[in-house]
Amino acid sequence: MRNLVVRLSLAALAGIIVSVAGLQSAHAQAAKGPSGLPLPRFVSLKAKSVNLRVGPSVDYAVAWRYLKSGVPVEIIQEYDNWRRIRDADGTEGWVNQALLSGERTAVTAPWMRGKGEDIYVNMRREGMPNSTLIAKIQPGVVVKVGECNGDWCRAEVDGTAGWVSQNEIWGAYPGEAFK
Repeated sequence: MRNLVVRLSLAALAGIIVSVAGLQSAHAQAAKGPSGLPLPRFVSLKAKSVNLRVGPSVDYAVAWRYLKSGVPVEIIQEYDNWRRIRDADGTEGWVNQALLSGERTAVTAPWMRGKGEDIYVNMRREGMPNSTLIAKIQPGVVVKVGECNGDWCRAEVDGTAGWVSQNEIWGAYPGEAFK
């Protein structure tokens, strides 16, 4: 009788493991869009003028127009050649994929804009909190991001390059690492 209970317990455990593995596989597949790229993901605006539409077609109304290239956006959905994006302010809409670039950029602490004159994001020589301070960047500034290690991102703004804390920018997910 004891052997039967042990065998049934092992069979149940094996079934649970298989079920969990199947759920993880389904979750990994669900995290990719029709393009095969992960969703959500960060990109930037390629063009200097980008229409943000209420739907995925030129037949839909323009809700907003971006007038600067390099602005970071988050792709949250894909449909044909259209990408539903979200910006740092939470505005969402549809943009043609041809107007987007894989180049990574970020906005420094957009949640701190207008909170005071003495609020900055520190840029350091190396990706460590005690490293030499090389610049103080106001909230809301767009920076180019070359790489992130999960805690710090190598960034450049106006010819100055250094490292900023990953949790002080919008344009890289917490813990995300890339080169």
